[in-house]
Amino acid sequence: MSNTQSATSRRGMLKGAVVAAGALSAPMIASAQTTTLRFQSTWPAKDIFHEYALDFAKKVNDMAGGRLKIEVLPSGSVVPAFQLLDAVSKGTLDGGHGVIAYHYGKNSALALWGSGPAFGMDPNMVLAWHNFGGGKALVEEIYKSMNMDVVNYLYGPMPTQPLGWFKKPIAKVEDLKGLKYRTVGLAVDVFTEMGAAVNPLPGGEIVPALDRGLIDAAEFNNASSDRLLGFPDVAKNCMLQSFHQSGEQFEILFNGPKYRALPDELRAIIDYAVQAASAEMSWKAIERNSQDYEALKKQGVKFYKTPDAILRAQLAAWDKTIAKKAAENPLFKKVLDSQKAFAQRAGQWQNDYTVDFKMAYNHYFGKGAAKQG
Repeated sequence: MSNTQSATSRRGMLKGAVVAAGALSAPMIASAQTTTLRFQSTWPAKDIFHEYALDFAKKVNDMAGGRLKIEVLPSGSVVPAFQLLDAVSKGTLDGGHGVIAYHYGKNSALALWGSGPAFGMDPNMVLAWHNFGGGKALVEEIYKSMNMDVVNYLYGPMPTQPLGWFKKPIAKVEDLKGLKYRTVGLAVDVFTEMGAAVNPLPGGEIVPALDRGLIDAAEFNNASSDRLLGFPDVAKNCMLQSFHQSGEQFEILFNGPKYRALPDELRAIIDYAVQAASAEMSWKAIERNSQDYEALKKQGVKFYKTPDAILRAQLAAWDKTIAKKAAENPLFKKVLDSQKAFAQRAGQWQNDYTVDFKMAYNHYFGKGAAKQG
């Protein structure tokens, strides 16, 4: 073959390769179209909880490389906060961000992922039970029994929630009797058992109701959210520590058909984004809640530890509540039994192994603390 023929042959081969590459790239480009999912949170736009929802969405969007985009709207943009589950299941929304206890009215067992002392488990241990001790399968079973076609993720272990905001400090159990009090989930039953008149208002309605005297006291969640909602403008006493919601987490919901239509690699990105967002949320909560705790003190808020007598009364009221619910709802009992078995083993390990961090804190910062150089 001559040099001219050889060059012509090479040019032909290159042209053929370019045509072939173009043919192959066309379907690849088509498959890279963006899938946009419209989410709604159950939180006001400025709340730190809505920020957590945006944080999760950003992780998915960044990792998906343009193939998947989650857009998050604040509470009430499409449906009221307590209607999120139905809206996601029906496809009115593609997904949502909230707490599973908000669906308590549909099946009381769902509140066990947020309300109550969880047999002594902290929120991270409840997540451990959920992911490794059988909780995830139980949620799926409950949603299936409700004909809810959703895919659910639990993440983000919340710090222990205060007993709440009061016009005057609560000193004894009797102070709760007849008190018009806001809470949600199984905590409604617990405080009702303790004699309070409970109103499960959504987050955005609490402070106005407290200001107008429609309720006497209320709990929401944490120093950052409570400060932003305006609690210090209508009440100056906050009771810290409570068992009513000491192990809660956030819930991310996807519409079942929309989720199943995603390719495996995008579903894997969602899985890992949940885990990453869970870790970041718990770190951010420490940073922001501690800052806002100090800011609330500067606003004149007085903080008190909830008396042990009230905490013990909560546990007694909880025992009565779960006995009643377990008798009414077999799935409730099934969740309780699963939690209890996990908590007995994991709690023993944690309590035996964990050092008393308060001892070290008091050594450095408490009264009579050791002087540091």
